[in-house]
Amino acid sequence: MEYTILIIEDEPDMLRAIKLRLESIGFRVETASDGLEGLQKVKSLNPDLVLLDIMLPKMDGFKVCNMIKFDKKYKNIPVIILSAKSAQKDFHTAKTVGADAYLTKPFTTVDMLKKIKELLPK
Repeated sequence: MEYTILIIEDEPDMLRAIKLRLESIGFRVETASDGLEGLQKVKSLNPDLVLLDIMLPKMDGFKVCNMIKFDKKYKNIPVIILSAKSAQKDFHTAKTVGADAYLTKPFTTVDMLKKIKELLPK
């Protein structure tokens, strides 16, 4: 089964690196570079998993996550927050808005793939 992962990230180098890594192991990858575009793509693509930055133009990642998780149609899509923010309040906010996991940048590909595999539907 081919899984679709949506990456919502505004940093082009980070976006490209993650996309290439995931595609190299067989995932179908879609991307968005701001929160609003990301939310629209969640609704049009219904991806299997979302990798989501917090600090995004147009709509921050916490708001995007909140809107995904509190919509009956999309709430079961796993969301992994990827962020340079490592304060306790950020972890707490991520949990409050329904994020399934939180990876602090810089993270290893191994850690990211482990989380993705844990959260993808079987």
